Amino acid sequence: MTQPAGPIPPLLLVGCGQMGSAMLAGWLADGLAPSVILDRHRADGPAPHRIVRQAADLPDDFTPALIVLATKPQKAAAVIPDIARFARRAPVLSVMAGKTVGGLAASLADAGAPGAVVIRAMPNTPAAIGQGMTVCYAPPAATEAERALCGRVLSAVGDTAWVEHEEQMDAVTAVSGSGPAYVFLLAELMEQAAVAQGLPPDLARRIARRTVSGAGALMEQSGVDAAELRRRVTSPGGTTQQALAVLMEPEAWPAAMDAAIRAATLRAHELAS
Repeated sequence: MTQPAGPIPPLLLVGCGQMGSAMLAGWLADGLAPSVILDRHRADGPAPHRIVRQAADLPDDFTPALIVLATKPQKAAAVIPDIARFARRAPVLSVMAGKTVGGLAASLADAGAPGAVVIRAMPNTPAAIGQGMTVCYAPPAATEAERALCGRVLSAVGDTAWVEHEEQMDAVTAVSGSGPAYVFLLAELMEQAAVAQGLPPDLARRIARRTVSGAGALMEQSGVDAAELRRRVTSPGGTTQQALAVLMEPEAWPAAMDAAIRAATLRAHELAS
């Protein structure tokens, strides 16, 4: 798919919490045309972009190339009427967990924007430093140009991929959308365990964080399968093998990670209803 070149076109960003702020940081770094941000908690923003705290203050003469829905899923019903007039002339990119393309399109139609095109994406918070992973789904009604525009916007904050079936997005949400929290928890637990073994807290934090980030960078840059990288670190009878014998017990990490991903996938599905 060929993506539009040049600066990122004007956007209407609806919601600027954790995910919205992460994406905005990436867009600003990549060059974002003057845009409007609707968020009742944000008082100001970088010029020349405009912050609007309530829907009534959205400028009628603003014509975004794309509307990015980044509110919490529970607030979707409240914001749909606010953006309907813009959705009559620009596609909508939703980054809300669980909310389906069909459900959002139906809500927009009820609010006065029949035929609005909705594309769904799930980014993650490393988007703030251009290291995000975003997976997208576009319905058959979306044009190649609309898909390319979304790809251009999302590629500014990291890697992008597409799925053919929308139901796959629940698993995407559980793995990559929620995934940074799992990695942060790993670093947190490693730090705590290091302190318990007698290391000073500052050193424990430093080596835990650097080990996690360095291992991730090695895996990304080497392209080697994760299992093979694990084997390369594991000497027979050594310290790593002793640790992995604990972590890889069937009821330890294998069971816990599977249960965690299933729980997050189920929650993403519940949010759609």
